[in-house]
Amino acid sequence: MQASLRLRIGLTGGIGSGKSTVARMLVSRGAWLIDADAISRRSTAANGAAIQAIADQFGPGCIARDGSMDRDAMRALVFDQPAERQRLEAIVHPLVALEAGRQAKAALEAGNPCTLFDIPLLVESGHWRQQLDLVLVVDCTEATQQQRVLAREANFTSTGSGWTPEAIQKVIAGQASRAARLQAADVSVYNDGLSMRDLDFAVAQLALRFGL
Repeated sequence: MQASLRLRIGLTGGIGSGKSTVARMLVSRGAWLIDADAISRRSTAANGAAIQAIADQFGPGCIARDGSMDRDAMRALVFDQPAERQRLEAIVHPLVALEAGRQAKAALEAGNPCTLFDIPLLVESGHWRQQLDLVLVVDCTEATQQQRVLAREANFTSTGSGWTPEAIQKVIAGQASRAARLQAADVSVYNDGLSMRDLDFAVAQLALRFGL
């Protein structure tokens, strides 16, 4: 693939798959990153664009004392009630799409050869695929997902961030299945049992393919 094609690549994978690590490796080789999750977090931070609508829709109990969305409270709500998750997505997703579009335009104007859209729920959303040239999936087993998130939790802080095996399993169950993600993939990386060096080598081969 030639750099002049200016590829639009959708990057996705389940929680704990190593998707963010792969994104960092591609960025280090010249990809322009648009991080949908980071955009979403900014929109739900204190004074974020989504905060007033979240307070109106879900009540003050879903807003933390610092004015941001209370992630633990919202996580408990949306994973137990799919309809509530859809209500939240109806607030946040349009804001993410708007900002992602602005950043994509900036990448195009800069002449970057490869724009990487890091989208955790790419397969689930249903509207991203038509905006992309290909989909890159980072894959691993559910057991590995659990191990990685729990290891990250243990290193997070002395109090942790609220992740338990049950909470992780709820997230996994609420995301697209491995089979669905792999079916949507144009390219995949099986990131299970790989050392960081091996993963970096695999990403380096992809970077060449992507014109980086």
